[in-house]
Amino acid sequence: MSTDHARRAAVLGSPVDHSLSPVLHLSAYRALGLPDWTYDRIEIDADGLPGFVDGLGPEWAGLSVTMPGKRAALAHAAEVTPRAQAVGAANTLVPVGDGWRADCTDVDGVTGALRVAGGYDGGTRAVVLGAGGTAAAAVVAFADLGVTSVRLVVREPARAGETTEAARRAGLDVDVLRWSEVDMAALTADTDVLVSTVPSEALTADLEAIAGVGCVLDVIYHPWPTPLADAVAARGGRIATGLDMLLHQAFGQVEQFTGRTAPREEMRRALREATGGVLELPV
Repeated sequence: MSTDHARRAAVLGSPVDHSLSPVLHLSAYRALGLPDWTYDRIEIDADGLPGFVDGLGPEWAGLSVTMPGKRAALAHAAEVTPRAQAVGAANTLVPVGDGWRADCTDVDGVTGALRVAGGYDGGTRAVVLGAGGTAAAAVVAFADLGVTSVRLVVREPARAGETTEAARRAGLDVDVLRWSEVDMAALTADTDVLVSTVPSEALTADLEAIAGVGCVLDVIYHPWPTPLADAVAARGGRIATGLDMLLHQAFGQVEQFTGRTAPREEMRRALREATGGVLELPV
């Protein structure tokens, strides 16, 4: 990819005014010696995404996609990476030929957060609390980490279909459990890694059991610390967060947009400054 002239990139979503992606991308472009590159927030919903993308010119280097447009981005792409296909959603669009290639660097976000911040050092049994879009990326990431089986703990099993299918496409054995019927202490005693994608208040009754898992990712990071983070810290453990996920997923996007190695330390420093330094965000 040519990077010797000004290029454009942006994050698409609704709402999108809170997105920290510009902090990450602009710090990367400056560190890479691309001062004329821009990265904007663009408010757009899933229905409006295809038409908007089709109207973009050759100056566009790539798009980050957040909710609610990730499935629309996947459906509209001319090319789809295997992991985006497995997740069933795309957070990254890069121009190719006469169309766009869809990828899901959210998978990198989960694996990076678990390995570096969460201290993941192996294991085959995983649990995901909740079954939304982040859960689908998490189960595909598990396959990259060597996990072979995952249990989805949800309020209503009928709503877990998309995440269940993502797990199966990734080659995992999957069980769906109703939260109200689960013995959380027994479940987590047999778990190597756990990802929570639910609000903090949903965990109140089960904090001690969940905090006992060797490797935990709590996608919530504001306000910090979360009750789960406090429970893990009380046990002397480490916890990965959604902010770690955001940082690690951005590395791949920057590399796909620019064709250069992501300046990880500079991106980490910018994100820490933008969020008050509440988390270490190891890379």
